[in-house]
Amino acid sequence: MMKLAVSALLAPICLIAPALAQDSSLEKVPALDAELSGYAYPFEEQKLALTEQGQALTMVYMDLKPEGTANGRTALLLHGKNFSGAYWERTAKELSQRGFRVVMPDQIGFGKSSKPVNLQYSFQMMAAHTKVLLEHLKIEKAEVIGHSMGGMVATRFALMYPAATGKLVLVNPIGLEDWKRKVPYQSIDAATASEMKKEPKDVKEYMRTVYFDGKWKEEYDALITIQAGWMKGPDKEKMARVSAMTSDMVITQPVLYEFPDVTAPTLLIIGERDRTAIGKNLVSKEVAATMGQYQVLGKAAAEAIPGAKLVALEGVGHAPQAEVFEDYLKALLDFLK
Repeated sequence: MMKLAVSALLAPICLIAPALAQDSSLEKVPALDAELSGYAYPFEEQKLALTEQGQALTMVYMDLKPEGTANGRTALLLHGKNFSGAYWERTAKELSQRGFRVVMPDQIGFGKSSKPVNLQYSFQMMAAHTKVLLEHLKIEKAEVIGHSMGGMVATRFALMYPAATGKLVLVNPIGLEDWKRKVPYQSIDAATASEMKKEPKDVKEYMRTVYFDGKWKEEYDALITIQAGWMKGPDKEKMARVSAMTSDMVITQPVLYEFPDVTAPTLLIIGERDRTAIGKNLVSKEVAATMGQYQVLGKAAAEAIPGAKLVALEGVGHAPQAEVFEDYLKALLDFLK
């Protein structure tokens, strides 16, 4: 099988997987299996054996060493629901150049890690696995940086392991509102059936409308490769089930009520044009219009987390590190100083 190179978020942003370099159409997206066997990550892939709920699982991660003089600090980068650790490539290189060790795990159910379908997924579980990884790497404390769903994982990690959390950075985290108060419950079976109906074009359309304000650039194509590839691949049903289970986790396990308990110095980088909200398709247009209003949600989260700093990016969507990398990087580095 042809190896695909990921150049995610996006180093530089114009570089994309070779299969998409000449033709960014969805027809060029390759079929991918659950473990992304034909998809090359930007840094060396390593594996950590885990046992969870009686199952032997594997967490895949990348561990990028500092370039030049190490500053003695570690940055832990936690991916979103529609992504993997690979899309942190450009951020990781920038941090490595400044002396950070950079660790990028794929959570169980995501990226190249195990995809069990008979597991109770939880943010506590993911935070605990991440702590095991840090202990395995003999890292006592890390700067915890989470994007999208990774922001929920990062928050849970900071709450569970304050001594292991240096600074906390949340980049357009989801879960800044309690969607279950507006969205009717959908069973995992029903959600799986809904996921099975989706096609690669639906992935692109979702990101285009929700993440990028109805606009699309060729360099964003790298962001859809994994999700669209799974829909074309042999494990579509398995991945639909996992997606349904992790969506259920997001809906039913909010972290925002515990924001006042966060003790780590916290930065929120918020693209205010973001309108991400799980379950919008299950409510009326009137209710949907009230969801995912990040220009409001970002301010509320910053007020709820003690001492939090907010960097609001006007006109930017769900992925600031794709749209306005330099602005995002400046906010991140200024805070980590």
